[in-house]
Amino acid sequence: MALAAVRGDKTLAELAHQHDVHPNQITDWKNQLLTRAADVFGGEPSAAEPAIDLKALHANIGQLALENDFLEGALIKAGMLSAKR
Repeated sequence: MALAAVRGDKTLAELAHQHDVHPNQITDWKNQLLTRAADVFGGEPSAAEPAIDLKALHANIGQLALENDFLEGALIKAGMLSAKR
């Protein structure tokens, strides 16, 4: 339907009546086709999200937790932080 709308052989009203859909839906499909057609036929690839390295993130979380515990203990010994929290 989007191709038929782009071709312009029939009006949107005719296409909508023929396929029993609302003309706004055909307009949406037409706009999506015009916007994304290049991607289908080998246009510039869209920037995909980089792969997330969960091992590295978990390691970083563990390191930060150890540093927080160490600093908390040092502040408690120095009297700058109450042991009761």
